[in-house]
Amino acid sequence: MRNKFLGTGETGFHPIRKIRVVFSGLKYAVRYDFSVTYKLLLSIVVLAIFFFFRQWMDFLLLTAATAMMLQAELFNSAIEAVCDFITTQESHRVKVIKDIAAAAAGICILLWGIILGIETYRIFQLPWVFR
Repeated sequence: MRNKFLGTGETGFHPIRKIRVVFSGLKYAVRYDFSVTYKLLLSIVVLAIFFFFRQWMDFLLLTAATAMMLQAELFNSAIEAVCDFITTQESHRVKVIKDIAAAAAGICILLWGIILGIETYRIFQLPWVFR
């Protein structure tokens, strides 16, 4: 892919290459960041349950919340990795940057947890489930 600012790299748009990069980044995050792994696995299980019971609005709401949470968690991991790459020494500024990134991810995780809890409670309170 061509870097528009530096003028380096290959020219042209390659959608398959971009998709491979997306899956490569997701694979790396799942493999090396446990916080991404367990949230992704838990979400897949709950989404499968909602899909099985054909609760489409709940499924879509939880899918959107999961996407937002994973996006925030991936950004947090990327920001922490960049900070660690820039300096390995203890720095108050780096700590503040990491704390702000963690707070943003924490807000999304809190919202995801609330939606996950409410929607899971709702699906198991349906009368036809316990027949």
